[in-house]
Amino acid sequence: MTGLTERLPHVAAFPAALGTGLLLHTDAALNDGIRDRIGTFIDTYESALSRFRGDSTVGRMRTAAHGGTFDFPEWCGPLFDLYDRLFDATDGAIDPCVGEDLIRLGYDAAYSFTVEPGAFGTDDDATSNDTTGNTGNGGRLRDSGHLGALHGRATWRDDVERHGTTLITHQPVALDFGACGKGYLVDLIAGMLEAAHAVPQPVQYVIDAGGDLLTHTNTPITIAMEDPADPTRAVGAAELRSGAFCASAPSRRHWGEAAGHQLHHLLNAIDGLPVDEVAATWVAVQIESSQDDAGRKGNRAVRREVDWEAGLRNHDVPPAYSTALTDGLATALFTTPANQLRAHFDFDCAILNADRTAAQSAGFPGGFFVR
Repeated sequence: MTGLTERLPHVAAFPAALGTGLLLHTDAALNDGIRDRIGTFIDTYESALSRFRGDSTVGRMRTAAHGGTFDFPEWCGPLFDLYDRLFDATDGAIDPCVGEDLIRLGYDAAYSFTVEPGAFGTDDDATSNDTTGNTGNGGRLRDSGHLGALHGRATWRDDVERHGTTLITHQPVALDFGACGKGYLVDLIAGMLEAAHAVPQPVQYVIDAGGDLLTHTNTPITIAMEDPADPTRAVGAAELRSGAFCASAPSRRHWGEAAGHQLHHLLNAIDGLPVDEVAATWVAVQIESSQDDAGRKGNRAVRREVDWEAGLRNHDVPPAYSTALTDGLATALFTTPANQLRAHFDFDCAILNADRTAAQSAGFPGGFFVR
């Protein structure tokens, strides 16, 4: 992000947040206490939603032999709503129950990166799918060894009964909220920051959660679009003043090959397999405050002035989760055509395919470099 340090010189770092770290850039120093409150909330967030913590609510769902009733914090409601919408918009290709497939493919809480025997339907040799030289279950979920909803894996629609923020299951269910989870945390932190008036108004900030960005600046910032084949290079650039910008690519989280598949974290939940047709996606949702022209259409969301922190206490539903949506759509574009998603959501995007062909929507705030 060009010139960010000069424009927003104050940085609060949370290096352990969600496994990727989170940076909060502001134009003035944070008030006393707000950093501690944000850090405490990050831990609270992970204690509910992280599948990498055995003591989290999600972790307890995975180990409940006969399922059970699991109460999540009320602030999880909009996140669950978004997953309902993404599940429907993608015909089940985006499904938090994909956590079970990720575990079988080796992306487990221990980061074993060891494919479970039989994950691809070959049980003859216990080491046939082992990409690391290690074998063993390590406490991970097992079944007949087949991936995806097509082979009987639980689904968000059919196997998780939802009543607000209470989830009821009848078997172990491994949820993964990674498609939207970083973006949702960014939105909640932005709300806490604005509600607490932690910096002088008008506030300028950029929140960066492992490359998932929420920007609120007076002038646009320039964002490099990383080449998934070479992280030292860019394939394009975008500019954004106020809005969310998220990218997704398998290049940052991949761990080998098995049964002819390059193993990475971007799966189609229907068949449970890594997607190989798309190399990278970028999604932008621009935001206007209530003082801007709220009548504009297209990819612009409207953020009303609300007390977000009070909302978290009083169980109100904040109005805008643009980063969560942008984050989820960046993943959904690996499984679902952009035109299909645009029938359900307003956004702009750019897509780099595995064969290095590229496309972008007319309103995308940037473009690819052309030789």
